[in-house]
Amino acid sequence: MKVTLRGMVIKKIKEIIVVEGRDDETAVKKAVDAEIIITHGFGISAKTFERIKQAKERCGVIVLTDPDHAGEQIRKRIDQKIPGCKHAFIPRNEATYKDDIGVENASPESIIEALNKAHAVTTEKVITFSQSDLVRNDLIISNNASERRDQVGKILGIGYGNAKTFLKRLNGYGITREQFEEAVRSLK
Repeated sequence: MKVTLRGMVIKKIKEIIVVEGRDDETAVKKAVDAEIIITHGFGISAKTFERIKQAKERCGVIVLTDPDHAGEQIRKRIDQKIPGCKHAFIPRNEATYKDDIGVENASPESIIEALNKAHAVTTEKVITFSQSDLVRNDLIISNNASERRDQVGKILGIGYGNAKTFLKRLNGYGITREQFEEAVRSLK
C-alpha cells in the first residue's frame, strides 16, 4: 500500500537512518518510512555505537547529520568506528531556518533527495581527482569557489566541504570522472 504526504509517495527505506536528535527524527519520519537511531549529539554512547554496528550488519546504515561542524564530527566518529556506512548530505541552504542549521529544518523533499543520493565510502584507496581538477574547474582559488563546491556537492550528493574535504569526498565516495564533469558543466 502506498501512503502519500501532500501528494508524494512516502518511500520505505530498508537501511537504518542515523540522525543527531529527536527533531531530526521527526523530520525524517515526515519524509520516509524508516527505522531511526538517534546519536543524541556528539556524546555518542557505547550502546548507541553498538546499535549502529548491528544495524549496519543487519540491513545497512545511512548517516544523515546536520550540515555543520558538529554534524561533520559525528559523521567522522561513526565512520571511524563503523566503516562502510552510507552517507547522505542535505545542502546547508535547504537545512537552514533563520540562524538554525539542521536536518530538522529540511523539507521532506530535501530529505528524500539526500537519501536517494547516499554514498558509501569506498574501501579501496583510489585517487581519481586532485587539486588541479579543483583549480581547473574554479572549485578552489576563485572568487566563487565555495559557492561552486556547494552546488557541485549538491548535484553529486556529497555535501559541502572545504577544498580538502571536498576532494576527499570526491575520491572516497566513488564519484566518476563523468559524474564530476557533468556536475561542473551543469553550473555553466
